[in-house]
Amino acid sequence: MTELKKNQMYRYLLVLTICATAGLYVWRSLFDNFVVNEIGLNGSHVGILQSVREIPGFLALLVVYVLLIIKEHRLSALSVLILGAGVAATGFLPSFYGILVTTLIMSFGFHYFETTNQSLTLQYFDNKTSPLVFGKLRSFASASNICAGIIIFVLAPILNYLQLYLLFGGLIVVASLWALSQDPCDKNLIPQRKKMILKKRYWLFYFLTFMAGARRQIFVAFAVFLLVKKFHFSVQEIAALFIVNNVINFFLSPFIGKCIVIFGERKVLSLEYFSLIIIFLSYAFVESKIIVAFLYIADHIFFNFAIAIRTFFQKIADPKDIAPSMAVGFTINHIAAVFLPAIGGFLWLVDYRITFVVGAVLSLFSLILVQLITGQLE
Repeated sequence: MTELKKNQMYRYLLVLTICATAGLYVWRSLFDNFVVNEIGLNGSHVGILQSVREIPGFLALLVVYVLLIIKEHRLSALSVLILGAGVAATGFLPSFYGILVTTLIMSFGFHYFETTNQSLTLQYFDNKTSPLVFGKLRSFASASNICAGIIIFVLAPILNYLQLYLLFGGLIVVASLWALSQDPCDKNLIPQRKKMILKKRYWLFYFLTFMAGARRQIFVAFAVFLLVKKFHFSVQEIAALFIVNNVINFFLSPFIGKCIVIFGERKVLSLEYFSLIIIFLSYAFVESKIIVAFLYIADHIFFNFAIAIRTFFQKIADPKDIAPSMAVGFTINHIAAVFLPAIGGFLWLVDYRITFVVGAVLSLFSLILVQLITGQLE
């Protein structure tokens, strides 16, 4: 780990990860109160805004073509700069169409950074080191969420929305300008293909990536909704759960990375999907507020196991395919965001339990197919 800290690319990605994660956290933390209290939007407006926020993730495959004109590490820093600019501008445009624009800007920055972040990590660190790097980056991302939350808590009574957005967005822009002045590249690195890559032998990576996106949508769209709608969690209780999640993940994420190195991707992902079956079924049938709170925390923890999908790909991929494949994978991950919330919402009207039973069935399919990982690695 000492050698890792000396690595220029690790430090580069660490700074950008902290900025991107804190920026998204600030935007999400202030969003609901800002659109309701400052702009006066209703539920339909918020639904449209949340759908718009997912568009850049679905268009992440375009990163391949952007890389034709800009180096990947610079695109990573530029993406964080765009994110910061979107956050900083939010308070200046207190209208539906104004926040529609700033949401799109912020989201393009965040999703394009995440795509290049994953790609650069897999390119610059071998398959024994990349799980550790992913784990450490997620750990610091959790820490940045906690720090941003504390700062908002302290400054919210003093500053208005415009000032809060401008403060955090401005700091992110300054940090990204520093990153743009850096050159952490390894000149001997294998050059990446600058075209779309879809290969039959990567089918298991594509499938697991899609399922991870579907699972994320169920968690984001319906798990918190269940806590509020059925179990009547307050804003403070949800906030407390979020803090607990980030504190746990700060310590646990590096351990997950080590487990991938020691036990391999198949065993780690098998544990994830087996646990998700139990968690989703429990969401559907538990009646205890305390138990469902523990389920929410466990659900959030297992989200970090998705690191193993990317490190599995690293082991089976042609090194030249990593950048374009991460872009394609990010788009595949967001396909579910286009239709799953709508379908899940319809099923919820019939019986909320159906939504979570579907999640358990999807996890079962993933558990079965993840057993094929060993064969693909041979």
